[in-house]
Amino acid sequence: MKKIILHKTKDKAAWQLHPWIFSGAISQKDSDLKSGDLVSVFNVEREFIAYGIFNSASRVAVRLLEWHPERTPDADWWRDRVRKAVEARRHLLNDQNTTCRLIFAEADFVPGLIADLYGDFISIQVHAAGVDQIKHLIVAELVQLLAPKGIYERSDIKSREYEQLADDNGVRYGETPPEYVEVVENGIRYHINIVEGQKSGFYCDQRDNRRIVSQFVEGKSVLDCFSYSGGFTLNALQAGASHVTSVDSSALAISTLKDNVRLNGFDASRNTPVQSDVNKYLRQLGEEGQKFDVIVLDPPKYAPSRSTLEKASRAYKDLNRRGLLLLESGGLLATYSCSGAMDIETFKQVIAWAALDAGKEIQFIHQFHQPEDHPVRASFSEGEYLKGLLVRVV
Repeated sequence: MKKIILHKTKDKAAWQLHPWIFSGAISQKDSDLKSGDLVSVFNVEREFIAYGIFNSASRVAVRLLEWHPERTPDADWWRDRVRKAVEARRHLLNDQNTTCRLIFAEADFVPGLIADLYGDFISIQVHAAGVDQIKHLIVAELVQLLAPKGIYERSDIKSREYEQLADDNGVRYGETPPEYVEVVENGIRYHINIVEGQKSGFYCDQRDNRRIVSQFVEGKSVLDCFSYSGGFTLNALQAGASHVTSVDSSALAISTLKDNVRLNGFDASRNTPVQSDVNKYLRQLGEEGQKFDVIVLDPPKYAPSRSTLEKASRAYKDLNRRGLLLLESGGLLATYSCSGAMDIETFKQVIAWAALDAGKEIQFIHQFHQPEDHPVRASFSEGEYLKGLLVRVV
């Protein structure tokens, strides 16, 4: 097997089971190494550290897989990792929930791969060149374990550029997903679009948080911002909200949301869908003097890296300031960040600044997390990306 030697001062994280080796940590490597090659990684004393997948194009030069020298990552190794990930989530699937994340990349020791179950279909995304070469093994094991009608790949993500991978979308097994696949989450039915929807088709990472927020909305007016296909909206309608205004800039998202309201038999007069830029709409609501009892802010990733954190913090602050201005005393703000670079303490500080600018006194009454099918590996804190706060205006 081809070998990589790390610099003397750059091997600590690898020994501590962190799955990434950056290009600057490499002291020596075999001259004929190619992207996707399986490598053995050693320290300067030639002590074995781990097996990994090499990529010459990426800043993450090696994605580590296995730290036991006797467990070579062969086809059986990959199948075992997929099987363990799926079996750890089977208890989440029942008649109230037919969707979950099956494989969460590094957290499940399958770096660079996401797999989501949507009813009878599976959607996958491949971020890493090495995994791209063996994805047929993963697809075959998912078929063996779950017998889906089809597996569709949605590898049209920006991170593939860093691995010098072109977009790659299409059927990898079975049938092409229909325009709308029906799933159930928290007992609520959804039509989701796997082929053209955002990310892999749906955001199942907010499953628990949608349920928690719905406990506070009975008889209340709700503003759901960045509503996408209606996750928070539908949970609020089911829980007895008096009215929900849903805002998203995507025409497809608004169309899908309307369809999902009808699908669940909710009274459409209790929902106002609005296709608009959220910040622009919040500013308009403020100028009109509108008020709400509960506001949900679930924006896209503002901070894709630490270098963008300062700029993202200003964007989060401005967004939350506009939201807080629409709440009276006793009002609730459920606010989220899916930026891995934004830790929870920094996020709390940003919300505190937003409240100060809005002239509001606030309390943090609940902290939101990603659910158990999006686990955080102890040696890979970067996997903890979703965080949120339930804020009460005093």
